[in-house]
Amino acid sequence: MPTKKANPAAAEVGTVAKAAVAQPTLTSLRGVADWQEAAAWLRARGIEDIECITPDLAGVPRGKMMPSSKFTSNTSLALPSALYRHTISGEYPEETESFRYEPRDSDLKLLPDLSTLSVVPWETDPTAQVICDIVNTEGTAVAYTPRNVLKNVVRLYNERGWKPVVAPEIEFYLVAKNDDPDYPLHPPKGRSGRAILGGQGYSIAGINEFDELIDDIYHFSEKQGLEIDTLIHEEGPAQLEINLRHGDPVELADQVFMFKRTIREAALKHGIYATFMAKPMQGQAGSAMHIHQSVVDIDTGKNVFSQKDGKPSKEFFQFIGGMQTYIPKALVMMAPYVNSYRRLTPDMAAPVNTAWGYDNRTTAFRVPVSDPVARRVENRLPSSDANPYLALAASLGCGLLGIMNKIDPTPPTDESANEGAIDLPRDLLKAVSLLEEEPALAEVFSKEFIGIYAGVKRGEFETFMQVISPWEREFLLLNV
Repeated sequence: MPTKKANPAAAEVGTVAKAAVAQPTLTSLRGVADWQEAAAWLRARGIEDIECITPDLAGVPRGKMMPSSKFTSNTSLALPSALYRHTISGEYPEETESFRYEPRDSDLKLLPDLSTLSVVPWETDPTAQVICDIVNTEGTAVAYTPRNVLKNVVRLYNERGWKPVVAPEIEFYLVAKNDDPDYPLHPPKGRSGRAILGGQGYSIAGINEFDELIDDIYHFSEKQGLEIDTLIHEEGPAQLEINLRHGDPVELADQVFMFKRTIREAALKHGIYATFMAKPMQGQAGSAMHIHQSVVDIDTGKNVFSQKDGKPSKEFFQFIGGMQTYIPKALVMMAPYVNSYRRLTPDMAAPVNTAWGYDNRTTAFRVPVSDPVARRVENRLPSSDANPYLALAASLGCGLLGIMNKIDPTPPTDESANEGAIDLPRDLLKAVSLLEEEPALAEVFSKEFIGIYAGVKRGEFETFMQVISPWEREFLLLNV
């Protein structure tokens, strides 16, 4: 329950965030330090309403809207615990041994992280938003909620004197509006009046087709204090990619969470959809969320992945070894839906195994060319449909397990690694089983999270199995 004192959730981000970002002021675009500053921030901007939001297991914003005067008073903000036990389609799966419902469906408390306070630029009335952590009625962090899952992984690094640094890259498609889910999606028409074709990787003309929409994305982002590093056109028709600047994992997950909402709103303003489905169009490349990762010593600021002489450290190789060993078992946190596995197929510019290499984009784990101070590993497996908090937690958690267990990687490859046999889980159910069967992952992410997450994913698969696909009607209707 918020009170007029220093915000515990903002403080919990810790010294990692404070070292990287200047202390918020009343003139900053986003974020304040305490409730007194929050009240002044809201008054200065004439804010009438506040959206208190938090990501559910799918990364969908959930929460409450209230008048700003109520937000700064001693108001209790609560959500039912069942919110974290329903599927993307809003259904509640059957209970299993590891997936149970709380009979009371008791309240969970929304604890605003005031460092995330920002305006909502697409609203006509002056509106602000704030991301909230989830705690129980005693004020203890609820371990199975996505933001807390990631915070726990960051804490494991901090206990070793380290802080992880990440930079996500998010791909998405622009598609023409379609109100019938039975019909395939199509790219929208750009300013030329024609739909853009595929094969337009890094095309400036492809970006210019949607100049006004991209201007709105930049404008909305600037108003929220979100920092875009670069924007490019990807291989698919009207497929774009936004790269974010590197920083603290929780802050960057927050930014991806907000960017997805921002991009959707900007697209709707122009009468089209933005989709983060992993594979929205048959025959076209899927959309990924590549994650660049490094680890920094908190005391010295040195890159843990590099030795004093500039050569890679043992921790660098063990981090890769950990990802190779554990990420196939945690893949469902990076590829969370049936559709996600349609992307991870040969000849579609996506990884199909756990190979790694230097500057090799066909591998799952790529080491970009860099100076020793910027040595990092890019995880190319996550899809853009993933909850950013869970994808970052899985990637960083698996790398840390490699360091903790001193796992050596396979030799690097300089050949094409995304062809031939697939060495990853091929479907959602297999991926869920691998997550449940690995005890090391339960130590990092908590048994409660894994039980709830696995139960929800199995429920989503059962919902999917109720749908008859066009393929079945095409080839089975009259032939079997």
